[in-house]
Amino acid sequence: MSNFAAKAANALLAVLLTTLGVLGLTATASAATPIEYGTAAPTLAQPACGNTSSYTRVALSSLPSQANDTYRLIRSGGPFPYPQDGTVFQNREHLLPACSTGYYHEYTVVTPGSGDRGARRIITGRAGEYFYTADHYASFRLITV
Repeated sequence: MSNFAAKAANALLAVLLTTLGVLGLTATASAATPIEYGTAAPTLAQPACGNTSSYTRVALSSLPSQANDTYRLIRSGGPFPYPQDGTVFQNREHLLPACSTGYYHEYTVVTPGSGDRGARRIITGRAGEYFYTADHYASFRLITV
């Protein structure tokens, strides 16, 4: 291939990848999660302060209905059922990517029958990522929306 043809091919590839990125069609997918034509790719935010590729992904729709309720409250800005909701999550367990203080915020996922807040939470990151824990911060899964 000539130098001119190689440069033209690279430019065309760059335009194609940029266009797909703008359309949201370049989200990563594994062989276990095929993307169907005509459907939107799952949205996965990637923080600049850390890598989320090692996290198990879980679809929001597969979480308990209360997690979906909490997600909708987060997106609409509340009101939240507990005064702690929306407060800074400190990441003391160091299980989320190491980002600056104030990067993460936590929200309660109501646990039916629990006399307190229960163990379930959604943690949000400034880049738009959502993590779910059902065991009070002992483990996290990255939510695909």
